[in-house]
Amino acid sequence: MSLLERLNNDMKQAMKNKEKDKLTVIRMLKAALQNEAIKAGHKELTEDEELTVLSREVKQRKDSLHEFEKAGRADLVSKIQTELTYVNEYMPQQLSDEELEAMVKETIAEVQASSKADIGKVMSALMPKVKGKADGGAVNKLVQKHLS
Repeated sequence: MSLLERLNNDMKQAMKNKEKDKLTVIRMLKAALQNEAIKAGHKELTEDEELTVLSREVKQRKDSLHEFEKAGRADLVSKIQTELTYVNEYMPQQLSDEELEAMVKETIAEVQASSKADIGKVMSALMPKVKGKADGGAVNKLVQKHLS
């Protein structure tokens, strides 16, 4: 089942169950996916493109969450946390710390990186492998830790 089909099914279910917050998030996700398809110029997005859109939505909400926490807006913090929970339901299973660390070590060995100057090489080889499965900031910190 494609992501769009899954969103449509979940949207119907949210309507039946009168889950307003979930319905709003699903509609936002559908709109983001449809806008991306229009921008790309084709009818349906590939799985990779869908993952890019979902990752962008998660990142936007995490950034908003951070800003609202800094501003002391508890009302908006809880709203964004709820939205983030719903968006994360459509993301692939996240990598554990151990799995991520193993992938970082493996990629460092693959590209024969030895110093901090090689961070770019490692990141460009590693990010496609962990796309949507790990936070880019966490990946970067791990790479820096292993190359220092």
